[in-house]
Amino acid sequence: MSGLILPYRGRLPTIVPGAWVAPTATVIGDVTVGEGSSLWFGVIVRGDLCGIRIGARTNLQDGTVVHVSSRGLGAEIGDDVTVGHMAMIHACRLEDGSFVGMKACVLDGAVVETGAMVAAGAVVSPGKRVRTGELWAGVPARPMRTLTENERRNLIETARHYVDLAADYAAEER
Repeated sequence: MSGLILPYRGRLPTIVPGAWVAPTATVIGDVTVGEGSSLWFGVIVRGDLCGIRIGARTNLQDGTVVHVSSRGLGAEIGDDVTVGHMAMIHACRLEDGSFVGMKACVLDGAVVETGAMVAAGAVVSPGKRVRTGELWAGVPARPMRTLTENERRNLIETARHYVDLAADYAAEER
């Protein structure tokens, strides 16, 4: 593990040994990162006002920012989640096996359910719920269609791909 790992108000992030943090990622404060997860280049995870929980086998791709709300809402990201490059995850919940596309933004109190997808560039407004099997897109995001079975399978396959890719990067560091 590398990256910039910083305490805030006495809380040091908990990153399990099997997770991979890129050298230019920053993790601050009350943050937990699970087994097999990866935080890629330029990622910032800032758990300063309350906690951020990242499950197992989840990948936060390059440039993603995860933060919490000053109103006490943390961020919860489940297992096998893929978050695309430069996404903004703010005080919301991404359930197991969900997918957030590149440059998408998921805001305070929103929930992306298991097996749901937020399209690239979409903005999920505060408090909205992206239901299982739905694709949401647009600004503001709204339901566009139901995911195909192939797309739903790809959600988990993409997460697994990043577990393998992170393991390759970790092996290079040894």
